Amino acid sequence: MVIFYWSIDDRVVLDINGFKQYYRMLNKIGSHYERQESNWVAEGGFGNETVVDRVPPDMMHMIDPSWYQFPPMESMWYKWLGVTIFFLGILSVVGNGMVIYIFTCTKNLRTPSNLLIVNLAFSDFCLMFTMCPAMVWNCFYETWIFGPFACELYGMFGSLFGVTSIWTMVFIALDRYNVIVKGLSAKPMTTKLALLQIFCIYMHGLFWTLTPFFGWSRYVPEANMTACGTDYLTLTWHSRSYVLVYAMFAYYLPLLVIIYAYYFIVKAVASHEKSMREQAKKMNVSSLRSGDQSNTSAEFKLAKVALMTISLWFMAWTPYMVINFAGIFQLITIDPLFTIWGSVFAKANAVYNPIVYAISHPKYRLALNKKFPCLVCGKLEDDRSDSKSVASAQTTISEDKV
Repeated sequence: MVIFYWSIDDRVVLDINGFKQYYRMLNKIGSHYERQESNWVAEGGFGNETVVDRVPPDMMHMIDPSWYQFPPMESMWYKWLGVTIFFLGILSVVGNGMVIYIFTCTKNLRTPSNLLIVNLAFSDFCLMFTMCPAMVWNCFYETWIFGPFACELYGMFGSLFGVTSIWTMVFIALDRYNVIVKGLSAKPMTTKLALLQIFCIYMHGLFWTLTPFFGWSRYVPEANMTACGTDYLTLTWHSRSYVLVYAMFAYYLPLLVIIYAYYFIVKAVASHEKSMREQAKKMNVSSLRSGDQSNTSAEFKLAKVALMTISLWFMAWTPYMVINFAGIFQLITIDPLFTIWGSVFAKANAVYNPIVYAISHPKYRLALNKKFPCLVCGKLEDDRSDSKSVASAQTTISEDKV
């Protein structure tokens, strides 16, 4: 263990063993550390133990000097993190696996539009399948133990499936916009179009997540050294520019497209409901729902489900995006505990969507009731509920004529 202290005039006082280990550490870390060492000293670097102490030697060149100022986290926090990510992983893999199974094995759910939902579930499944085991194992050892290349792959997979999920939700929102706003004039979704959209989603994600392998930024260990992600602490504009541009295409642009789509969806829904109420009032009936209008009502319900999943994605990933921007602009001090929980909170998004479908998606709930009835919560909506309202309306009209 390196034992050293900073005196008032920034001179280093070390015992003889600490002195040798200190310079051995500098040789392993390289010039990246030496360039920023003086800044760390001026900011009051942490003596004795640090959160970096357990990092293997072959990983030292990837560690940003900013982490050296923090003491090790309590072992209790590693245990809590490991347990949390373990259960989140189980819930995500089982829940999204069930969504994939039900949507692909239920005939009336095998529609072109639902291919996007299957892709969203597949992306969330892969996110936790690749993130969970490594992080649980690292929490047991309280550091990253799989080497530099595995760290880079871990960061890439987390980034890839995160951006794949949000762009899948963008195309789901645009599909709802196409059906609800454009109505009969809309070009229907086809299987070929859905598959083309999915292909573009993955090509877009791969472009942004592979660039760090070719020199634009890099993937590094972060926080308590049990996970890896994009480098948001290196202060060169070469590194900062990646975070800024990537955030534009993986966060802000999807957000703007979704806001645009749902603005017109809400506007169309409000206009439709208003016209329905006015017409019902003129005819002195409680409901005017017919076959086509029943389908429109179902589309509104699906739009609500999509909006809910999209909102949860932004709620989950916004704290991590804020951490990235706080790092590149040095807005606040980012400590390991705060950062790693932000990362876990973002990964937890992979758990939400199966729960949303189980609660809100009408046809999915009916299919779930047939295959796994013990997992259905609440009362099921009958597909014929709209037809009942039509019948009651027709009865009312006939009575008025008599």
